[in-house]
Parts: sequence; C-alpha cells; structure tokens
Amino acid sequence: MDHKHQQKEEKDLQPDELTNAAQPTDNHSADDGHNHEGKEKAGWKEHWDLLLALFILIVLLVLEYAFKINIPKLPALIINSIAYILAGRKVLELAFRKSKRGDFFNEFVLMSVATIGAFIIGEYEEGVAVMVFYQIGEWFQDAAVKNAKRSIKALLDVRPDEVTVIRNNKPLVANPSIIELGETIQIKPGEKVALDGELLSENASFNTAALTGESKPDTKYKGETILAGMINLNTVAEVKVKALFEDSKLSKILEMVQDATARKSQTQLFISRFAKIYTPIVFFLAVAVCFVPYFFVTEYDFQVWFYRALVFLVISCPCALVVSIPLGYFGGIGLASRNGILFKGGNFLDVMTKVDTVVMDKTGTLTKGVFKVQKVVPDGTDEKELVRLTAALESNSTHPVGKAVIDYAGEGIGTTKATNVEEIAGHGLKGSIEGKEILAGNLKLLKKFNIPYLPELEKIVDTIVVVATNGKYVGYITIADEIKEDAVKAVQDMHSLGIRTVMLSGDKQSVVDKVAKEIGIDEAYGDLLPEGKVEKVQKLKNEGKHIAFVGDGVNDAPVVALADAGIAMGGLGSDATIETADVVIQNDEPSRIVSAIKAGKITRRIVWQNIFLAMAVKIIVLALGAGGVANLWEAVIADVGVALLAIMNAVRIQRMRV
Repeated sequence: MDHKHQQKEEKDLQPDELTNAAQPTDNHSADDGHNHEGKEKAGWKEHWDLLLALFILIVLLVLEYAFKINIPKLPALIINSIAYILAGRKVLELAFRKSKRGDFFNEFVLMSVATIGAFIIGEYEEGVAVMVFYQIGEWFQDAAVKNAKRSIKALLDVRPDEVTVIRNNKPLVANPSIIELGETIQIKPGEKVALDGELLSENASFNTAALTGESKPDTKYKGETILAGMINLNTVAEVKVKALFEDSKLSKILEMVQDATARKSQTQLFISRFAKIYTPIVFFLAVAVCFVPYFFVTEYDFQVWFYRALVFLVISCPCALVVSIPLGYFGGIGLASRNGILFKGGNFLDVMTKVDTVVMDKTGTLTKGVFKVQKVVPDGTDEKELVRLTAALESNSTHPVGKAVIDYAGEGIGTTKATNVEEIAGHGLKGSIEGKEILAGNLKLLKKFNIPYLPELEKIVDTIVVVATNGKYVGYITIADEIKEDAVKAVQDMHSLGIRTVMLSGDKQSVVDKVAKEIGIDEAYGDLLPEGKVEKVQKLKNEGKHIAFVGDGVNDAPVVALADAGIAMGGLGSDATIETADVVIQNDEPSRIVSAIKAGKITRRIVWQNIFLAMAVKIIVLALGAGGVANLWEAVIADVGVALLAIMNAVRIQRMRV
C-alpha cells in the first residue's frame, strides 16, 4: 500500500533515508500522505485531515444506522465530498500526475476509479470509507517503515558531531571532518570516539557495541587500535589519529548498510515485476466483470455489475506485497546489524538461506591470529635462561613467532642484548649473547649447522622454536595460535543445520589437522597458497555446492569474491576482504556465521508468509466480490486488514533473536 516502494516510480528505502529524510521526487510529493521529515510532527497533527474525514464518516453512519436519520441527497453528497477530498486528495493528485505521464495502471488510479465510481452510483459513504481506511492503512504502514529506519539509524548514528583535538598543547573542540592525520584527540569518559587511531594512553576501557554488537567492556592498551564509534568508559584517553573522518571503519560500515537497503533481493525484484503485470490484468478483469455478464445474464443491471467491478478494483490493490516485502528485508538487515552482522544487500539474505557448505580460513577466522607460547622444554639448562636468551635474540625479528616469545618473557629479558644478529631466511636467527653463539629457529636451522637433536622433535605438531648454545641443542619452545572461544559451538551449530564445514589454510597440514580435530571440522586442507584456496572452492562449486567462504586476510579476497556468499571477519579483517565480502561480521566471532544464516532464513520465511497471506485473501475476496457476495466495505477492510497483518508480520523480524 505504501507507494514509495515501487521500483523507479518511488524510492525503496533509499540509503539517504537512513540518515536523512527522503526528499520529494517527481512523482512522490512531500505531502503525499507520508511524513519523512527529519523532525517528525505528532502523528495526529500530521494527519488532521484524515482524522476529520473519519469523524465526518462516523457521524454520518451513526445518524443513518443508529438514529435512522436519512440526510437529503444533495447535503449528503456535499458533506461526503468534503470528507472524501480531505481523506483522498493526495491519492487523487498522484493518480492525476501519473495518468498525465501515461501510467494508468497503478494503485492510485485503481483507488480513484473505485471511489469515484461509488459516488456515481450513490454509495457516498462507501466511497469515503474506502479512501479513509486506505489512508489509515497507509498511516500505520508508514509508521512501520519509519520505525524500521529508526531502529537501524539508532544502531549506526553513533558518530559524534564534535571532537576535542590537542593543538598547541591546548584542547580545542572541532568538527571531526577537519581533523588531520597524526593529530592527537582527547576522549573523555562517556564520550564516543570520532576517528580511528592509536591509543597513546597506557590503557582505557571501551564499549564497542556500535561496531561489534557486544556491550561488554573491551580494555585497550597503549599502541592498540581504537575505532570510531567506541565509547570511552573510564579515564580520559588520548588517541593519535590514523584515518580521516570519511575513511574511518565506522563510516565504511555506515556506507555499507546504507547501500544495502538499495540492493533488492530476487523476491523483491519479482514482486516489483509482478505488480506491474498484475495491476493492468486486474483492471481489465474489473472491466470484464462489469460488461461481460451483459452477454450471459437475462436481466442485466449495469449498476449491480458496476458495483461488483468497483469491489474487484479495491481488493485487487497489491499494497500488502509492495510494502511488506521490502520492509521484511529491511527488517532482516536491521536484525543482523543488531547482532554485529552487516549484509550488503537484501539479496544476500536470500543467498545465505541456500548455503549448504561453509568454507573457512583458519588463522583469524577460527583462531585468534595471536601466537602464544604453549610449552617451554629446556635440555641441560634452566627454563628462565632458555626463555631469556631466545627472547633477546628474537627481539631483533618482526616475525609473529618471535613476538610471542618476547611477550612470554616479559620483564625476564632484562637488559640482555644480542649482537651480530643474522637472519637465515626460512630457518631462523643466529647471534651472540654474553659471548655465546645462540641459534633459534626451526629444525632446518639445526640441520644446517649439523647440531644433533632429539628425534621426537620431528613429531611435534605446533610451531617449534629450537635453541642451541655454542653448537649444542639446549631445548625448545612450542608456539600455537589460540582457537576462538566459540569456534567449536559455531561448527556444532552448522552441523545441526545440515551444513558441511571445510577449513582451508596456508599453515602446515599437521597444524591444520590438529585444529580441525579440536573444532570438529569435516574437511581440512593445509599448505595452501591463495590460488590453492581458489581451486578448492571452485572444485566444491563444480560439485553443485552453495558455498559461503569466511576469511579475514588480504589473501582471502579472491576466494571471498568466488564464493556464493563471501563473509569477512570485519573487526580484525583487512579492508580488501571487507570490501570484497557480501557479509561482514564485525566482532570476529565464528558463531555469527550461524546467526547470519538464521537471519536469512527468518527473513525469507516471513516474506513468503506475507506473500501467501496476501495472495490467498485477495483471491478469496476477489471471487466473492465478482460473485456479489462481498461489498465495498468488506473489500476495503480485507485490503487494509491483510496489508496491516503483513506489515506487523514483517516488523516482527526486528524483535527476533538469532
């Protein structure tokens, strides 16, 4: 019933409507019965004309049916005409404007013809009632759309209008858009971070709900990344700006969600095409209902069959479909957003319902991507000494494995320094510490220098750092990536939905197999380059599988693009992968993959419920109207009623859990 959802003719929840009011278009004026102004008037004030028309209608009906007072025909015509114009002037205006452009087959023309026809045959109150109840339905539906917009806008409208920047050692309040890279901004307790940057303070706690959907505090330490949209919880924090206002991750998220509302699903596109074919068909069927019986009935009464044709026109409006279906997908996007999942279009909600195979990267997707020391095993030396010497040597390397050892050593490294450090590519490090020659690296390093070691070291699955002092093996340190807390549950939930799970990784096969076993992955492949991942996914596609690929690194971007649904871990994920992906999981939790699939299934189920409800009611009442059983009152109540039921059903999506 809400006309702005028709393709080309009216806007379909356009991106700008999330942050700004929809502006009048060529064919949908600002006063067409829907208020989209940023500062909304009170509902009753906005619809005073409709409420006055309703009051007049109620008074006339009470006089006629309660008090049996029949108003003379001319005064009744004048009073009803006033009520009719108050309620229907916007519909009449739109019908006229569209007709001038040659567009005769639309709901406005349908409603105008049906109601004017009712006046022609003397059914004044029925004509007014059709327009009044139609507009009441519009009112409720417009309110539902606005609420849906507001629910998403509330999630995303978290960018502050001002920021405190330190210039010339003085705090200055300014607009975030004028802040330059490298400047220092100050965030007070309770304030929102306006720009992405690096924490300069020793530590600070932030609420990250706007970005991740998680409200639990997240403590950040000096040097860690702070993102726009986070809320500072305790002490004054200082942040060095690393991205301009328009380039912040939050701005990109806003842009993605805004764009998503403009991307129609296949179901939406079908309904748009269906409405364009359906409307002229029912118009000509109404004409047939009026005139064809002349050739088949013995006592043809034009007024009777004309009335039935009017009933047919009223009930035939595809309003419930045209409004509730876009609203359903909009609600699905909102539901996902509240759970830290960004769909880049309603079409991807449909895609997720068909997924039968989820392919996942390992590091950063199922594991934290943060290496930690698991075990220290000295041989002929002290554990602390082994860690101290290894950390001192590794401090000359930027490798994640080396960083893990340094973090583990902490203050235990003391003032120990390594000299004459040499990096042996693919093997490890060589250097001098306190007059000793130290080697730290993989087993290939010891083999290179012909240093004997224990044979069982060959069987260790985790990443291993072996250490030798003055040509003698002195122990090893194992390092492994941590599995994310919800990874096991995520895979279990996928299996419960009948979804096959596959893991692809560039890590060595033994590590991949170990992680896969711990998590419960069906298939796992290691030692893969980016092109190897592409080959594996292409093979699955050739088998007829509907694939969702989940990744976080730049090397995952080609596979994300190849999959039916590309999912990026957006919190820590690379910009390239996020740009390529169809769905972005903001909090990096694997369990959100299942939530994304469930959001798609919920949306699709409710959308098709609305389609079947609307079509079933319309077919029944159309038949009753053509047969003379249903009158105009029943037609309009059925039309508005089914539209409202469909709207309320669509709105339900936003309150569901996934």
